[in-house]
Amino acid sequence: MNAAFDQYFTSIKDQKIAVLGLGVSNRPLVRLLLEFGCRVTGCDRTPREKLDKEVLELEKLGCKLSLGEGYLDHVEADVLFRTPGMHPGNPAIQALRNRGARVTSEMEVFFEVCPCPILAVTGSDGKTTTTTLISEMLKAEGKTVWLGGNIGTPLLPLTRQMKQEDLAVVELSSFQLMDMVRSPQRAVVTNLAPNHLDIHKDMEEYVDAKKNIFRYQDDRGVLILNADNPITASFRGNGTTRFFSRRGDAYVCLKDDVICRDGKPVLPVKDILIPGIHNVENYMAAIAAVEGLVCDETIRHVAATFGGVEHRIELVRVKDGVRFYNDSIASSPSRTIAGLRSFSEKVILIAGGYDKHIPYDALGPEICAHVKKLFLGGATGEKIRAAVEHCPAYEPKNLEIVDCGSFEPAVRAAAAAAQPGDVVLMSPASAAFDQFQNFMVRGEFYKTLVKEL
Repeated sequence: MNAAFDQYFTSIKDQKIAVLGLGVSNRPLVRLLLEFGCRVTGCDRTPREKLDKEVLELEKLGCKLSLGEGYLDHVEADVLFRTPGMHPGNPAIQALRNRGARVTSEMEVFFEVCPCPILAVTGSDGKTTTTTLISEMLKAEGKTVWLGGNIGTPLLPLTRQMKQEDLAVVELSSFQLMDMVRSPQRAVVTNLAPNHLDIHKDMEEYVDAKKNIFRYQDDRGVLILNADNPITASFRGNGTTRFFSRRGDAYVCLKDDVICRDGKPVLPVKDILIPGIHNVENYMAAIAAVEGLVCDETIRHVAATFGGVEHRIELVRVKDGVRFYNDSIASSPSRTIAGLRSFSEKVILIAGGYDKHIPYDALGPEICAHVKKLFLGGATGEKIRAAVEHCPAYEPKNLEIVDCGSFEPAVRAAAAAAQPGDVVLMSPASAAFDQFQNFMVRGEFYKTLVKEL
């Protein structure tokens, strides 16, 4: 029994609760609030005629719905659960706050009532793989692990099943972190680069949000940072701060192609199953995070058997000697750069998508160095083309660029251009929202197209 969990929900039972956003992540929260007899209003911009059956089922269970344009105009609430995708400074949220509403989130409450230690990961790139690696290492060691957060599983409804000796491993986005006032016992920041500037007002706000992952740690907290990233290298925690680096000396570092921790060899790079130097960095971060919880033998077992996370340089198919890879998670230039560097040969690249208003200059030289044919589709296609053409190393005869307008024509054109021995890499360097609900839907669509070839 989780006393803190029951106490929290009992304390808000007689209050007016508004849940902003009725996407997949908030639906279990609505069910939980209804279970405790709370008066819940579910708020979503989606009009009633476009709602799916699960949301309408919540209405039958007692959730009042406020929908469509102006869906927050007449909402009254004592407690407001914000969806991660909505900025805390949104005027409608601010108006509700001014009328006395206390703004929180599913993740904020989880941190308040979770009975077991929390290990959390954030960053611009690599956070899902690093979070998953930490979870896999702990599970392989025999621990009971609860994996969730931004990685897909809402953890708050599961808190009643957790025990004090368990471990929660959580991926946190900048949106989830923006108004957090609690930090995990162990925190990892993989790296930071411009990202999500379509929602954050500037880079300073984005970085400041990320700092919340360690800002509220006490002197017993552990913070793991990337020494090779100029932004994270400047951070310091309130407790123990440890760095990982593949370029120099650090608590966890790379020496003669072996990952070492505190000067002692732990994992030869050649034993890591998933490709790419960025995954070596992910392993270094995870190794630092699980120190004292997982033995080195277990770490090596995971490295030899873990095949990677879906949509992250995922081998989809080999057809007529052509290897097709799905890297739909690559929603920023830095992520695509890491993907390109994972291959020894030049690839055929499919890129472009939703514009998050981030710079693409750094992508140009990498495409010139690692790509032989570039197929563009989406709102950022022109930005990516410009980044390539403005690069001094660009040679039109060595790098064909084809504007395809949208995603599906780009995939089909890239597949038609491939010859035996080629690698076709879908790594968009852009978010999916111009054509898809999210990167996962984009990745699944890509895999469907490839398998139909």
